[in-house]
Amino acid sequence: MTHVVTENCIKCKFTDCVDVCPVDCFREGANFLVIDPDECIDCAVCVPECPANAIFAEEDVPQDQVQFIALNAELSPEFGMINRSKQPLPGADDWNGVDDKLKHLER
Repeated sequence: MTHVVTENCIKCKFTDCVDVCPVDCFREGANFLVIDPDECIDCAVCVPECPANAIFAEEDVPQDQVQFIALNAELSPEFGMINRSKQPLPGADDWNGVDDKLKHLER
């Protein structure tokens, strides 16, 4: 199994999770992070680090976020590796918790 970054990361892109990942499985897009399912070892150390509560074990992804399992796998080869935290996006705190952010995803 793997872990999955879900919709609440879009336009927030907090990177606290990246620093604790022992296998550097996070990938970075313009306004969203994903987890490479081929690299993730299912250790779960990233889950409590995410201020947006956007990371779930694959089997625990909320039903309305299931499409993010495939999206993480699809985008991970396109996005670049990130292994150090950065500042979140401007306005991240304002976007945290906003519903229906998928339309704002930048590839």
